[in-house]
This record gives sequence, C-alpha cells and structure tokens, in this order.
Amino acid sequence: MPIRKLPDAPPSIHLLGPTVFLVALGVGMGESYMWPRLVLLFGPEIRWLFLIGVTLQAVVMLEMARYAMATGESIFFGAARVFKPIMWFFFVVAMLVYIWPGHLSAGAAALERITGIPWVVSACVGLVLVGILFSMARVIYPLLENVLAMLIGLLVVSTSVVAAMVGQWSDVVSTITGMFHFGYFPEQAMSAAWFPIIVGSIAFAGPSGMQQMWYTLHLRDSGAGMGAHIPKVRGLRHAGEEEEMPSRGFMFDTSDADEMKKWKGWRRWVTFDALLLFWGITMLVTISFTVLAQAASRQSPDVKGLIESGEREAALNAMSDAFASAGGSVLGGVFLGFIALIGLNATLGLFDSFSRGQSDMAYHFVPGAKKFGVSKLYAGFLWGVILFGIVILLWGPADGPGAILDVLAFLSTFAMGAYCVVLLLVNNRMLPKPIRPKLVTNLIIGFGAVFYLGMLIFSLVKFGVVVG
Repeated sequence: MPIRKLPDAPPSIHLLGPTVFLVALGVGMGESYMWPRLVLLFGPEIRWLFLIGVTLQAVVMLEMARYAMATGESIFFGAARVFKPIMWFFFVVAMLVYIWPGHLSAGAAALERITGIPWVVSACVGLVLVGILFSMARVIYPLLENVLAMLIGLLVVSTSVVAAMVGQWSDVVSTITGMFHFGYFPEQAMSAAWFPIIVGSIAFAGPSGMQQMWYTLHLRDSGAGMGAHIPKVRGLRHAGEEEEMPSRGFMFDTSDADEMKKWKGWRRWVTFDALLLFWGITMLVTISFTVLAQAASRQSPDVKGLIESGEREAALNAMSDAFASAGGSVLGGVFLGFIALIGLNATLGLFDSFSRGQSDMAYHFVPGAKKFGVSKLYAGFLWGVILFGIVILLWGPADGPGAILDVLAFLSTFAMGAYCVVLLLVNNRMLPKPIRPKLVTNLIIGFGAVFYLGMLIFSLVKFGVVVG
C-alpha cells in the first residue's frame, strides 16, 4: 500500500460517529422483539446469553475498526488479500441473508395494529421510500448518520420513560441480575422448536450477521483514520460528481513515533464508541424492553402459553397491553409505533450497508464494474434488494413477519462465526506488527468463532434444524 499521513484523531469523547450505524442495527428487532419474547417464555435469567453476545460484538467492532482505520479498506478487501474466495463467500452470503425484509416486515406488523393497514402494503411502501431517500441524497453517509441519530435518540428516551411508568423496581433488579445467571438453560430451551431461535437471538444481541463487516465501510465514509483519503459514496442523483476511487487503500508509517501517537488517538476514539455508545446504549434499550416484557407477563398471564402454541406476535401484543396499562390505549399504540420505527430504523441501516458492501466488492473485483462507479453500483444493489423484498412480501413462502425474522437471525449466525475467522487472518497477517491485535484480543475473537459456529453445528446435528 502507498504510505500517507494519518489524520489527527478527534477527541475521544463524542456523541455522533459511524457507531450510530451499529447502534441502529443493534437496537433492532432482537432487543425489542426476540429477546423480550425469550424473557416472557424463559424468564430474565436467559439474558446471560445476551450479555455474552453483545460484549463479544463490542470486541469484534474494535477489531473491525483496526483494519479499516489503518488502511482505508473494507474488511472485504482485506479478506480478498488473504484469499479471494473468502471475499466471494461473503458476497454470496450477503445475497442469501439480507435480501429478506425481516426487520421492516416485523415493524409493519406492529403498524397494522395501529392503523389497520395490511402489513404487506406498508412494508412495500416503506421499501420504496427507503430507495427514494438514498437515491436523492448528494452524499449518503451524513444524511443517514443524522437520521439514524435522531431515531435512536427518540427510541432510547421514549422506551426508558415508558418502562419506568409500567415496570417495577423488582423488574429492573431481575433484569440486571439475570444477565449474570451464567449457565441457566431451561429444559424447554433444548428443543427443536426453540434452540435455533435462541441461537438466532444471540446473533441478534447487537448487530447481527455481516453488519459488523459493513461497519468498516461506514468508518471509511466518515473519514476515520486512513479512510480520510478515500472518496465518499454519493446518491444516484449525484453519481456524476463522484471522485475516482483508488484501486487499493493506504498505510501510515508505523515506525514514525508521531504517526503511532495519532494511531493511539484513533484507537481511543473508537474504543469510546464501542464501550459507551455501542455497548452502553444497546444495553440500556434492552433493559427497558426486558422490564416491559416482565410487566407484560403480569398484565397478560396467558402470553407464555400463546408463545408456546406458536403465536409469534403474542409477545408484541402483550407488551403493547403493558404500555396501555400505564396510559390507556393511546400509549399501547405508542409502543407499536416504536416497533414500527425500529423496523424502519434497522431497514435504513441494513439496506444502505448491504448496498455499500456489495458495491465495494463488485467495484474492485468484478471485471468491468469500475466503469459504472461505486455510486451507480450502490444504487443498483439498493433497488435490486428493494424489488426482491417486494416480491417476497407479496408472493414469498415465509409464514408472516415473525417467520422471516427467525430465518434471517439463524442464517446470520453462520456469517458471524465466519467473520471472526476472517478477522484473525486479516489483522494478524495483513497489518504491520506494531498495530496487530494482542493475544487476549485474538483469544476473544477465536472464542467468538467457536461460539457462533459451534452453536450452529450443534443445532444441525442435534435437531436437524436449519432455520427456526
């Protein structure tokens, strides 16, 4: 890689940054729907698995940032440097997993209860609106960062306030202590019906699947580290203004003491993001929703039986009733509005990230793709996944919104185990020794690979189940 100067790092303490994308994706249907459903069924003690999942994701986030900030390249490009078929593996996995409109369809199901509009209709309209929004933007990153920051702020404050209204202090205590109930695993959880869903829910503890890999592209577009030397992705309307994308990233001089000082500043900056903004906000929101789930179990004692009998949306309905108990039917509608908002929020982040990742790989490694430019490739993948999503919603085989979400969650687990392996290879083989990860970090990432892939293989061998 050509050597260039590393930009000065911003202050470590900050409010906005590329982590807002991971927060938006992490504070999604896993925290608001899948984990509350498990709490209603198995109790708050099951949340120790959530703690492991979200903490592991924070470490993965730091390691994804290591390569992206040091080179200005995505982790996909790093994977191609190790062994190009690895990169193509993720290209295909993204197409298989993220074409399913799971988040938006689950949010649309909540909107249906408020408005009476069929969830399929509102989900299709939402998909088209997402495409128009991104196509009209001049530079996509600043628009998305501001929109997601506003939505996340609204979600965090609102859910905390309502949880305080409907919950009890004992709910907060059991929610927090449940995170440390290591080893708790009720007999019912070891069933073909629920074990795959638990595996998928652990994958959804924070950003799931390939979302961490796409984070490297958001870091680059935000100008973090050596990403400052890489042009930005523009909307389709302004694709003609795109600067020429370099054929590779850049590296700073790791033997220069001043450059290493700046590098440590960037690592402090992203560590603050990982620990406080990502881990902290994700944990705060999921605590609020777990409190709501426990209040819902008191308000609707039959909800556990409904979930066990296969009523997938019973958890959402019960938590809506818990909201209503604090302020009437209007407040119950507000909760469903939160779920719809989360679905839109996650879809904005997912569709942008998918299009960004696929266009990055296609531009660099598909023959002839460079003549289109990254921005046009981005638009092609964006509208492609939108049109496919509409087809699936109208004529697809999935059994309602909850089923789509379970499929997406379980398939995401395989990608997560695989990217932990890729991280170990890329960061330890492609980076100069002074900025490679330490032994403890490598052990944690190695544990992640065994954890995700091990659960997936166990589910296949024990239950013969591929999706929940």
